[in-house]
Amino acid sequence: MPAIPFDAAKYVTVKTNGYGKFYLNNGLHEYSVSPKYANARVLVRLTAHEVVVLDDSHREIVRHERLYGDFKQQSMQWLPYLTQLAKRPGALKYTGIYRMLPESLRQYLEGCDKRDTGKILSAIAELTEKSNFEQAVKTVETALLYQAYDVDSLVNLHRRLHRQVLELPPMTLGPQVPRLDPVKPDLAAYDACLATRGGEASC
Repeated sequence: MPAIPFDAAKYVTVKTNGYGKFYLNNGLHEYSVSPKYANARVLVRLTAHEVVVLDDSHREIVRHERLYGDFKQQSMQWLPYLTQLAKRPGALKYTGIYRMLPESLRQYLEGCDKRDTGKILSAIAELTEKSNFEQAVKTVETALLYQAYDVDSLVNLHRRLHRQVLELPPMTLGPQVPRLDPVKPDLAAYDACLATRGGEASC
């Protein structure tokens, strides 16, 4: 066996547009990179199943499933964009990326306190990384219904909406387990103990 494995891939250099995206297959297939790489040249590794964008040091920036077919398609990886926006929340509405966001997400960000926008974007980026962008947007849409514009609410809503809860069947007890009578607490003794006389406890 050769010491260096054969790399069954094709490498091409592409030019991104102002949104940090590039096209393959005669402009039919659009792939995202990152706003950091807008209007730049990047190296792309093409395999039969993946499109991997690399930086100048050949380190991976983002990875896509490869698109096929003679019709327009788009593959969008939101995490690099959300991470970049979280670093500069003050310039959010002045970037073309803002117009690319789903309407529900834009509506939610407009309802947030401007001082918390960066934290909210960071939280949405973390939720996207943990699950996916579609589930993060679903969480935001639910937060809109509750008018919950804080990070803790987003995280808790996401956990409640998307966590995998194991459904267990009811447990049946065998005849060897005795039936116990339900216990009815009697709090009268505590009430008598806590009753006050002249401002002092009687017990």
